[in-house]
Amino acid sequence: MEHITLSLPANRLLSGRSLAGVVGSGDMEVLYTATEGQTLNIDITTSLDNSDARWKALFDRLTLINGLPAGKLIIHDFGATPGVARIRIEQVFEEVSHA
Repeated sequence: MEHITLSLPANRLLSGRSLAGVVGSGDMEVLYTATEGQTLNIDITTSLDNSDARWKALFDRLTLINGLPAGKLIIHDFGATPGVARIRIEQVFEEVSHA
């Protein structure tokens, strides 16, 4: 198991909390809690060692596409593909933006 912590600049504000996915399914679980500020703090626990570069690249892409909201993002990954990881992360942001 690897633990990765990222802190990235945020350029939008949301409010509320959201959950997407289920880690026990062999997939991943993403929990988002909105906060005020200008930072998205990300806490990743993954079953894949040496995956820092993969996660940084994923968040670089998300930043370019829609930007990131301020808050706390907790990810429990059980080897999900980058595509599934992106979907789960986008799901929590979308759910909160429509609440």
